[in-house]
Amino acid sequence: MLGKFILEQRKKQNLTQKFIASKISVSRPTYLQIEQDERDLTIPEAKKLADIFGIDFNDFIQGKDGIMKAEIKELAQKIKLEKPRTRINIPKKNLKKFKEVLLYILSRVGGRPNVGEAVIYKLLYFIDFDFYEKFEEQLIGATYIKNHYGPTPVEFKVIVDDMIKNKEIVKVDNKYFDYPQKKYLAVRRPNLEVLSGREIEHIDDVLARLADKNANEMKNYSHEDIPWKAAEDGKPLSYESVFYRDERYSVRNYDDEL
Repeated sequence: MLGKFILEQRKKQNLTQKFIASKISVSRPTYLQIEQDERDLTIPEAKKLADIFGIDFNDFIQGKDGIMKAEIKELAQKIKLEKPRTRINIPKKNLKKFKEVLLYILSRVGGRPNVGEAVIYKLLYFIDFDFYEKFEEQLIGATYIKNHYGPTPVEFKVIVDDMIKNKEIVKVDNKYFDYPQKKYLAVRRPNLEVLSGREIEHIDDVLARLADKNANEMKNYSHEDIPWKAAEDGKPLSYESVFYRDERYSVRNYDDEL
């Protein structure tokens, strides 16, 4: 039945019942009935769900996890060939700011049991790419490559090794539910003069949305974002691809600009 398939897709993408219900314009109890096969979907609701899960409509109504790989491949090619638009500032690395953003993250959420190196990678990624989508400006402007575990900041190891050497942070080998975990703890406070009020507000927003997720949840969540899906394995993610995001990941209200 479709209900079980919908439930599986929702959990796979770490989406809440409340979120899905709001997107198809029904109450949460009504949506729960859909997952339990106690209520049939309307065609408009089914089409919205197919879009949310990134599945072809015909595959969706047959309960097939036919992710639209051809469309992603086409999008990746379009991003690669498209000339940069003049309204976009190509990011330049700001390594000093990278340190202060990392220290700020650690000061806010670094002590949480779920926040190890893998989670920090994804937090940095969403901080950078979300800021770029919102303001068409760089925050850190780091380079993120596509690997099996999600976007990985290329500069991270060199910067962290330097910060450990300078006693700005310490690395702790830890375990999280019996899994090895690398944790970093801040020794000094971040220099907030390096960050604008807008940047701090943005970082706080990303942390509020994502810092409670564990490494596996963050991996799965980042794997559905267009910049990761459109990139080639082992290659850098394109900042410009944020402008092709769907409604699940877009952080900019384009309607206000019409």
